[in-house]
Amino acid sequence: MKKIYYLSTCDTCKRILKELDPPASFEMQDIKEEPITEEQLQELKHKAGTYEALFSKRARLYKEGDLKNKQLSEDDYKNLLLEHYTFLKRPVIVDGQKIFIGNSKKEVAAAKAALSE
Repeated sequence: MKKIYYLSTCDTCKRILKELDPPASFEMQDIKEEPITEEQLQELKHKAGTYEALFSKRARLYKEGDLKNKQLSEDDYKNLLLEHYTFLKRPVIVDGQKIFIGNSKKEVAAAKAALSE
């Protein structure tokens, strides 16, 4: 599977996608327009190792809900990710068995290298 989960209204996602210039073989999913399904989330978790790895602790709702002061379980992370798109660390790039999560310089550079292979 070659897929990119992103948010079309996110300037960071736009910048990264422009920089990566993914091949046409990649399916693009705007998670606001087409919410991530439980099946898709389980597949991402399988590649990432944990739901927490996919979870953005910089999300506005994370701060508003005072979630940093709560002990969140893997089930909590899963449910929050399914509940609202803002909790997904973006973008998530799946290239076969490889997965790149988030917008750190290191992740973007690794994704760029993988896409140019």
